[in-house]
Order: sequence, then C-alpha cells, then structure tokens
Amino acid sequence: MDANARKKQVLIINAAPMFREFLREKLSSENVSVEIADGRLDSFSKIIRVLPDLVIIDVEDSFEEVMDLLERKMSDPNAKRIPVIISGPEMERAQISSLVQYGVVKYFSKPIKFDVFFEAIGKIIRVNLSMDTTPCVLEIHHNGNVIFVEIAQGLNREKISLLKYKISEMIDNYKIKDPKLIVMMTNLQLSFVDGINVELLLDTVTADERVQSRNIKILSLDDYMNDFIDGHVEYVGVKVLKDLTSALGSIVGNAQASGDANEIIADSILAGEDDTTGSVDIRFGTESGDGEGLGTEGSILNVAIVDDDEVVRRILSQSFQSIGVTTETFESGVKFVQAIQTKSFDLAVLDIFMQGISGFDVLNQMRARERPIPAIVYSQAVQREYVIQALSLGAKGYLAKPQKPEVIIKKAMEILHDRI
Repeated sequence: MDANARKKQVLIINAAPMFREFLREKLSSENVSVEIADGRLDSFSKIIRVLPDLVIIDVEDSFEEVMDLLERKMSDPNAKRIPVIISGPEMERAQISSLVQYGVVKYFSKPIKFDVFFEAIGKIIRVNLSMDTTPCVLEIHHNGNVIFVEIAQGLNREKISLLKYKISEMIDNYKIKDPKLIVMMTNLQLSFVDGINVELLLDTVTADERVQSRNIKILSLDDYMNDFIDGHVEYVGVKVLKDLTSALGSIVGNAQASGDANEIIADSILAGEDDTTGSVDIRFGTESGDGEGLGTEGSILNVAIVDDDEVVRRILSQSFQSIGVTTETFESGVKFVQAIQTKSFDLAVLDIFMQGISGFDVLNQMRARERPIPAIVYSQAVQREYVIQALSLGAKGYLAKPQKPEVIIKKAMEILHDRI
C-alpha cells in the first residue's frame, strides 16, 4: 500500500479546549485521524504509541514542559523524525530558530493565521486541506448575558465553524446564565446560493443547548434569511428582525414579567466581566500580514479616552499605561473626531454626555468610517433607551459609572481579543 494513501495521523498536545476541538473537527472532516494528549507523561506515551505524521503543541505560557517533551522525543529513535508545529506567544526569531534541532518545522505566534496554519499542516502530512478564504469579518463580544455576533463582508465556513466553540467558551468563561444571542448581519445580501453557509451558521448558533432558540435574534435586512428559517423546523423559535432596537427590546421583553425594564437592562447589559482564558482568534494571512508562522514584533495598542471629566481621563490613562497600552485623552468629542482624521486607534472609551457633540454623535461618525473604531461607552447614563441607542450605533460595550479601572481594562481586552 502506498504510504501517502494511508490515513494520516495528527497528535494535538496541551491545546486549549476551543482550539483543540476546532482543529479536531477540521482535520477529521478532511479524513485525518486526530489524537489528543494532555500533560507530559500522556503526551510522550502517545507520541511513542501512535507515531503520528505530525505533532501540534499549543503553548500558553511556560516552555519548560514543552522543552522536556521535545528532548524526550529526540531521544527516541522512532519518534525523533516526527515533525512538530508549535503555536504559542510571540518569540524572538533566534529563539524560534533554536527549536529546529528538536524537529520543530513551524512556529505560529498567536493570534494564528489559520489559512497559513492549515496550509503548513497539509504540506507536512501531504494532504490537500481545503480552506474557505471568503472575505469575512466576524466579531463576538458580550454585555452581561447578551452575546453579540457581528458578521460583515461574507460568510466564511472556517470562521463560522470556530464560532460554535467561541460561543460556548464565552458562556463558560464568563459564567453567563440564561444566555441570549444577537447575530448582526445587516450588510449582507443573501440568496439561495448561500443556503449551505446559512445552514451552517444557524447550526452553529443553536449548537449550545444553553442558548435557547427563543433567545436567538438575527438582524438581517434580507428576506431570504426569514424565509430560510421559516422553512426549517429545527430553527423554530429563532427570530429574524431588521434592527437592533427591536432585538434588544425583544430580549428585554422576555423578562419583563419579572421586573422593571430599566432594571433588566441594568442586570443584563450594564455589567463588568471576568477575564478570559483559552481563547484563540481565527485570522487569515491575507488579513493581517504575511503569516509565515515565524516570530513577529508585537504591536502596541493605542486607546483613546474621550471624557470631559479630567479625573476619569487621568485614572483610565494611568491604568491602561500600567499594562503597556498607549493612550491619548480627549476632553471633548469634537477634538476626538478631529483627531481620527489623521490618527488611528485600536479602541475608544467614550462618555455619552459631553460639551459640543455627544457620544452618540461620535459613535455615528466612527461607524461611517471604512474601518470603524471599536468603542466602549462609559457613562452615568443608564436609562434603557441610552443603552440601546449606543449599542445600535455600534458600541461594543456599555459600562455604567463608576467602575474599578480593572473592569474597563478587562472589557477592553475582551473586545480587542474577540475578533475572529
């Protein structure tokens, strides 16, 4: 039997749950056998027993255990020739080069560019792995128990597949009770040719049993989406709406029997979040650099703080700078809008009521840009209509003043992290 014709085997070691399951599903769909290992002893014993065609090691922080495993692998005559791919934090090029002697053929800095990642896997195990490269921007973030999924440009099957694990991970990490899901895809025009991808999307957002169908709202201006859902009994309860205000109002309405609408908004949206672990972005090399899988220089995040309160500006600026984030402060929305004509920011923390133009006006102008700036609203205004208006204008989060600085920072890092 031709060695190239047999079923290939890949061993995945120490991968975070979402990363592991995404890889397992993708490779299994391509008829590649996948084994999973965790821990030093389990990993080495499976390398020896399985003798896979490729080992993929995921590194979170420490390389000590990984180096021990690589040295043990090189000491075994049958295992030493097995190629290794490592995904991990950014490293100097010289450090990456030192791994070659241990059989490491590729090192991918996180966030991983998955088209390049799977291309590398395919070349190593000599399997032509398919990859959907449809242009697609997919973001996921949450406020309290409301999870927002934003999809623009197109429907990409790889990103949609990862979304399934991302939703479950977010529910687990933030301990979200009674999660509600809003899928925003208002700028997509759909037709029957998109049917297979629409079905995958709906299967994805309904996959986690903790998200009940009646709590899933899809924002779409396209009648095709509504017709598609009406024709499938497995999506009963999922509702298609044409604007975010209706979707948020519908979600709030689900609980109005138990309390005042403003209180429900406060409980479900005006909330601080815990930190996240085990996440992974899905990026394409064509979207963010050349994606060679070598160590790259880290970029410094630049955050704009827009607030007419000098104390708030100073506290937030110092807090962000303490974690290595650069900041620029603006005492009015007018000055910030002028600045973004020539400067770029990764995130804006924005008050609502300021002299000159309001935060709503600023959000509206940011939304009109070719590459909108993600924004967190940080305001004393907690009325239901203000929250809904801000989120409808594209705000990624709404935090009620006052909050501890670490709450704002955690929310900012979540938003910057969760672009798929």
